[in-house]
Amino acid sequence: MNLSETDLNLLFVLSVVLEEQSVTRAARRLHVTAPAVSNSLARLRALLGDPLVVRSGRGLVATPRGHELLPRLRGVMAELSAIVELGARFDPGSATRTFCVACSDVEQVGFVPVLAGRFAERLPRCQLAVASIDRLQALGGPERAEVDVVIAPANAASPSLHSAALYEDEAALVARRNHPRLRGPLTPARFNALRHVDIRIALGERGLGNRAAEELMQSQGLKRDIAVTVPTFMSAVLLAASTDLVAGVPRRLAEALAKSLPIKVHVVPGRPLRFQMCAFWQKRTHDDPGSRFFRELLLEAARE
Repeated sequence: MNLSETDLNLLFVLSVVLEEQSVTRAARRLHVTAPAVSNSLARLRALLGDPLVVRSGRGLVATPRGHELLPRLRGVMAELSAIVELGARFDPGSATRTFCVACSDVEQVGFVPVLAGRFAERLPRCQLAVASIDRLQALGGPERAEVDVVIAPANAASPSLHSAALYEDEAALVARRNHPRLRGPLTPARFNALRHVDIRIALGERGLGNRAAEELMQSQGLKRDIAVTVPTFMSAVLLAASTDLVAGVPRRLAEALAKSLPIKVHVVPGRPLRFQMCAFWQKRTHDDPGSRFFRELLLEAARE
């Protein structure tokens, strides 16, 4: 017997008939007619070479072969039901999945600890993986990388991704304390005379460089004299803390690190350079219940 040529729905019919011991009750449970069930039984008898059930009084009783098949069929049907229902339900208390968020070191310093606390409470048997956002290019970009959520500026990721706003931040300038050129107000002329650390973080074929922010600075007569380019915000701040270089970084990160590093946070001259941070995710995970639960958890942590 070739399994690929077998109508496996017949086995489901047989399992119901063996449990109900009645063609009529089996038909009612299967939402079909009694003749349809009888026809399926006839095909099964020819296929398996056994009567499977015989009439006894007003009902049916299983033959030895049918009696032997019932517990096996129950096991198979239970497994198939679990496979079908797997995508439709998600139990956060018992799930054992690994969820991955990719983000820059800004979120790793300020946001991930909050997320990790909520994650441990709400997904006690799951694992949280944090990927560095600059590794996404090597992984094939956010559309193909094995990550659940990417946190990046609103204009940094592919428009083909789903997204949700997380929070707004603005650029600040960090420099070491007692910087010789920053003993007074930070004017455009002083800003332009400084040497800067630039941060270039890859995100697929795009980058995290904010082109709109650069254009806004230029419109206000600001320009950066780039001395060093680094791949993370943290390395830029550490350079600024130990040299006469300065670095433009998100204000949240600057204010958090100013508590423990010998740096001072300065306001960039002119209009504030604000940017929107978003969560991005792929179409393939958009309707997955587990991924959806993780995204909602992430959004809760962002609001906190």
